[in-house]
Amino acid sequence: MWLTVVFILFFLVLAYVLLAPINFYMDTATQRYDLSFGSLAKANLEMHKEALLRIKLKLLFMKFYFYPLKWKHAREKRTSKKKKLGKSRRSLGPRKGLRMLKSFKVKRLLVDLDTGNCISNAKLYPLFALLNYHIGSFHINFEGRNRMALHMQNRPIRIIKSFINF
Repeated sequence: MWLTVVFILFFLVLAYVLLAPINFYMDTATQRYDLSFGSLAKANLEMHKEALLRIKLKLLFMKFYFYPLKWKHAREKRTSKKKKLGKSRRSLGPRKGLRMLKSFKVKRLLVDLDTGNCISNAKLYPLFALLNYHIGSFHINFEGRNRMALHMQNRPIRIIKSFINF
């Protein structure tokens, strides 16, 4: 009895992990850069006074802060390793990378651009009108605003399928 309950719980957790959405938000106007995995994990890129930027990582109920640009003075000396001959099996080729990128769904794309030159803006206006009709929300302004907002979503099951299927 208890073994079946454990198996059912295991498969429910596995199904949640495979079907939980992976969301990527980027908005240059509000300086928001987020990556979230369902309700399990969330990573934010934030500005910091001393270290320039930091990464806030939330795992379930815990918070961690990482400083990727902080220089460590005491680094270990790296030992030289012999290069492997031949092709490694874990390398990500261009075809696999392209298939993985195609598995992402773009939920929102907003581009608001001003080049600073009214002639260049006028030349880009027909292209942006065409793209606005087919792809996303593209705007040319003559007011000096530049903004890009992107929301992409994927699921781990789609990433796995992109590696398995040809």
